[in-house]
Amino acid sequence: MPLATRGGSRQTRLRRELISQLVRKDLKVKYQGSTLGFVWSLANPLLLLVVYTFVFAVVFKSQVPKFGLFLMSGLLIWTFFTMGVSGSATSILGNAGLVKKVPFPHSALPLSAVGFAGVQVALQYAVLIVALFVFEMPPIRVELLLLVPALLIALMMTIGLGFFVAASTVKLRDTQHILEVALFAWMWATPIIYPATLVHQFTGDGFLQWAYYINPLAGVVVAFQRALYGVVYYPGTQTLLLPSDSIGFYLGVLGIGFVVSAGVLALGLWQFKRLSADFAEDL
Repeated sequence: MPLATRGGSRQTRLRRELISQLVRKDLKVKYQGSTLGFVWSLANPLLLLVVYTFVFAVVFKSQVPKFGLFLMSGLLIWTFFTMGVSGSATSILGNAGLVKKVPFPHSALPLSAVGFAGVQVALQYAVLIVALFVFEMPPIRVELLLLVPALLIALMMTIGLGFFVAASTVKLRDTQHILEVALFAWMWATPIIYPATLVHQFTGDGFLQWAYYINPLAGVVVAFQRALYGVVYYPGTQTLLLPSDSIGFYLGVLGIGFVVSAGVLALGLWQFKRLSADFAEDL
């Protein structure tokens, strides 16, 4: 095996081991001194499910059936995205002492933040899956295959934007505050709390409808809703609740999201590589 190949393989293995150790460390720190430990990760989505179900099924009486399940189907993947990106933004600054003293692949820090978010949200998805079965809405359908490209796009976006803000925050400390505002606005531009069909009523069926999905998370969220929640029409009507019953529509919006997220990933890697050599000096 050529020396360059062996060196690259060793570097990849080192990065993987470091990411694994950092994720385990973050999990231990998060639940240190806690009696229930990981149970808190399960309790949070369960509480949200109960609260939103009560508010929108009893108080405001939303027409969306089992609104809590609809909300959680899109909210959890958004939670993964925001946790991963926000954690990445402070990953270099939070480990300044390590970065300045020990030579190691700096990319492991934002990647570990994404891994930590993934573990947290995976536990929360377990609660959602159980709830879907309890409420007699088992997600057993061919549209579950949409989760594969949707997860890939979400991961690309999270890693790409995570790399970008991790490097940018070292240069410009205000980046993390700008990010908080941007993510808040971004959430409301994504069909999580409201059905995407409300947006389609304004955009029509032409170019603007497809342009809406330049926001890759919009395509990811509607794909998750179709795969997990599965209710396409309002009960007893032919009015769409989800954007379409056609799997081709979801593949189309995910295709747009893939192109955009690939560009974000390339930009994030470029930004991180460009600035990482100066991390120790800037910190």
